[in-house]
Amino acid sequence: MSDHDLAPLSQRWLGKAWEHATAAERTVLTQLHLRQRTNRGPAHAAADARSFGERVADGVARFGGSWRFIGGFGVFLALWVIGNVWLLRAHPFDPYPFIFLNLLLSMLAALQAPVIMMSQNRQAARDRIAAEHDYAVNLKAELEIMALHDKLDQLRVEQLEKILAAQGEQIALLRRLLEEKR
Repeated sequence: MSDHDLAPLSQRWLGKAWEHATAAERTVLTQLHLRQRTNRGPAHAAADARSFGERVADGVARFGGSWRFIGGFGVFLALWVIGNVWLLRAHPFDPYPFIFLNLLLSMLAALQAPVIMMSQNRQAARDRIAAEHDYAVNLKAELEIMALHDKLDQLRVEQLEKILAAQGEQIALLRRLLEEKR
């Protein structure tokens, strides 16, 4: 199969020349012409190919953006403040205004933010792949529907031609009958 075979399909169903069709449109037209399914699932390709660092980034983002993390961190902060203000009044290891706690929070934010951003970038890439797959499936479905409409129109024309031919034969028979009666 060559581009020459698909050029009329591109012009008829996409309304543009094969050369002006995008790569996704060309792929869909080729699959449609070969009667292939668009079954490339976007999730299975990206999930298994993650490196250790990517899996860690996804886990940190999943846990760092949960209510469990917020609740646990709130408990940690409360214990820190209570421990330094009330329990260790005589010799607190981090007296008010909790400078060491601020240092720990800053370090946590400095490490957590880029890890979460890495995970978000990976999620954005997965979303792009899923959107491209959805576009291909939708385009193919639309083209299949257009092809079905073409087939129905062709069947309707053939049926009308048969009806007209049968009517022509009936009219001819009726004329012969009328001529015989005269």
